Amino acid sequence: MTEVLPRLAEVEADVQGLVEAHMETLLGVRFLASEYSTGPVHGGRIDSLGLDENGSPVVVEYKRGVDAGVIIQGLYYLSWLVDHRDEFERLVRDRLGATAASKVLWSGPRLVCIAGGYTRYDVHAVREHRRSIDLVRYRLFGSDLLGLETVASVSGGVPVSRQARRQPVAQAASGVQGAAMAELATAVDEALLGLGDGVNRVERKQYRAYQRLRNFACMLPPQYTKVLVYLKVNPADVDLVPGFTRDVAGLGHHGTGDLEVQLRTSRDVERARDLFLTSYAAA
Repeated sequence: MTEVLPRLAEVEADVQGLVEAHMETLLGVRFLASEYSTGPVHGGRIDSLGLDENGSPVVVEYKRGVDAGVIIQGLYYLSWLVDHRDEFERLVRDRLGATAASKVLWSGPRLVCIAGGYTRYDVHAVREHRRSIDLVRYRLFGSDLLGLETVASVSGGVPVSRQARRQPVAQAASGVQGAAMAELATAVDEALLGLGDGVNRVERKQYRAYQRLRNFACMLPPQYTKVLVYLKVNPADVDLVPGFTRDVAGLGHHGTGDLEVQLRTSRDVERARDLFLTSYAAA
């Protein structure tokens, strides 16, 4: 065995180039633009712009080492972005098409900072802020390995309350069966939120996404007899059980993930816990 020592990039642009070339794989974000100008009045350039899996606008800022300025700079650009929604949607339309532009989710624009490190003051400041911010530490290993580690992740800086955790994705069918499915959806919600720190929940009309740096689970509104959850787990690595797990790679469905889990009772939630953890770990 030989030890592969971690190192920082020679220049910031090296990190930016790597991430932009593989942004969807690394961050779950579709790349839109690099060094995007904010115009003569604001006088700046956003390192990277993108659109995440749920349609949220994403500003990505990079620093080679430890630099508190990356958060302040990123928040400045995020505020600019929120004030220039039409311009961003035109960019999405030009790059990804009219359908993607019509589904931009402005309730949760995100800032992703990628740097060599952060201080405890950076982490504390992010957790006190009202924006969705991810602090990501990078390291290069040898000549061909890149590691990304989420240091802090907040969704609007407001933790999910106990009351909010009890709210189902959407109203299920009425009656006893409907109430049972709503209760089951709440149990699934609590299980996914309880997997670890830094789980953000994103509400879309068709589904609810559970996200670290990327989505790891998407839950649909409860049906009459079951709750469907889609996970970022390779179906080929799972012993599929008819009526419980299904390979949906290549099949159209709301949310993201190739493994469909069908939950009908609270016991199914326990059966699915290892699959939840696998998807969470991969995100």
